[in-house]
Amino acid sequence: MTEQTVTRDPMAADGGVNHMPTGTLGEAKVYIETYGCQMNVADSELMGGILAKDGYAAAESLGEADVILVNTCAIREKAEERVFGRLTQLLRYKHANPDLILGVTGCMAEHLKDFIVERAPYVDLVVGPDAYRRLPDLVAKQRSESIDPTVDIKLDKAEVYEGYTPVRKEGTNAWISVQRGCDKFCTFCIVPFTRGRERGVPASEIIRQAREVAESGYTEITLLGQTVNSYTNGDTDFADLLLELTAVDGIKRIRFTSPYPTDFTPKLIETMATQDKICNYLHLPAQSGSDAMLERMRRQYTRAEYDTLVRDIRAAMPDVAISTDMIVGFPGETEEEFEKTLELVKQTRYDFGYLFAYSERSGTFAHRKLDDDVPHDVKMRRLRTLIDAQEANSLEIFETRVGKTFEVLVEGSSRKTDADLCGRTDDFKMVVFPRPADDHLKPGDYASVLIDRCTSHTLIGTLAP
Repeated sequence: MTEQTVTRDPMAADGGVNHMPTGTLGEAKVYIETYGCQMNVADSELMGGILAKDGYAAAESLGEADVILVNTCAIREKAEERVFGRLTQLLRYKHANPDLILGVTGCMAEHLKDFIVERAPYVDLVVGPDAYRRLPDLVAKQRSESIDPTVDIKLDKAEVYEGYTPVRKEGTNAWISVQRGCDKFCTFCIVPFTRGRERGVPASEIIRQAREVAESGYTEITLLGQTVNSYTNGDTDFADLLLELTAVDGIKRIRFTSPYPTDFTPKLIETMATQDKICNYLHLPAQSGSDAMLERMRRQYTRAEYDTLVRDIRAAMPDVAISTDMIVGFPGETEEEFEKTLELVKQTRYDFGYLFAYSERSGTFAHRKLDDDVPHDVKMRRLRTLIDAQEANSLEIFETRVGKTFEVLVEGSSRKTDADLCGRTDDFKMVVFPRPADDHLKPGDYASVLIDRCTSHTLIGTLAP
């Protein structure tokens, strides 16, 4: 889908990040670029760990790499075109180093395996999300034999990469994958076909990783799953898992994304409400406010059920911040159906939202069976209307924070100037404040910040006395 958002997704990945540790001893050097969502970031860190364990070192730049892996997303067409453009740019490194191995990994590799080799015949590896444990062997084979492109995209319904330790890039939050795959089969989504069926990582493995990141200095973790709150493994459900994680020493904040509305239970809501370490923030995708649209999308809830869930959550956690995903212009959407989505945004008063204009994704049910019949200009008008409504909500909510003091996890310099620091509150709001004169705050520290003013996206303040 073509993404148009009210605010940039703070969990989205950017290209050009090497997810391997510098300084690791090894014969070959690897550079990993990441495109797509936070799950791709976690997978890049996983690949870095697998390769480092096998003796591969990190390349500090593309020019010194022996292996370049481009970890891809298949959710949106724009992301795929961006990757093909990037592969064309990377071809110059193969010209400079004929022995360079260039690989495409991730969801796009699974989704467009044949097309990648056809459109970019200079690619050496095409590796799907369930084949990462074989990466060292695949790379070694290509380096030694110079054979035709190797394609390994077989899905494995049991693969959860238990026992592997991701090599995490520097930051303040550690991603921990608790679930792989998806069983929902929404008509607009390709994920079940690129990542396979849903399966939960053993709780013991998740706890192990949480303890390791705490020992490494992380105080915040984010649990990842396509429908994360449907997590089960043996007798452990998602509420049980959260409760176990609250007992890990050193972890102060626990987040998770993205939950699915029908997989919320009273037990889970109670756990969130009673455990201080679980952040007071929830991303709750709705996609539409129209029952007809929800049915067409094969979402497994009605508008009334979604509204009831929001009321139950807010009854248990009155100050919870809620964000959402919405799609406008899905096949068959009428003006009346769009108005119901607009009504939901105004009624629910989300703190922020990730808002999309629909575009077809090949391989999905919607692409195969539904006519993309909403004109582009209508989609853009509806999207603009929805953005304006959400911007108004966000500004009003952010304004209620002015004059109050919040604990902020410092992430680093603000985007605009090194003179300011930035970080997030417990309820996931970005805060910008002046760097102290003695420069005693560093990423990972916590600071009390008094909010002086705001925009619809950012709280702006000063260090509290």
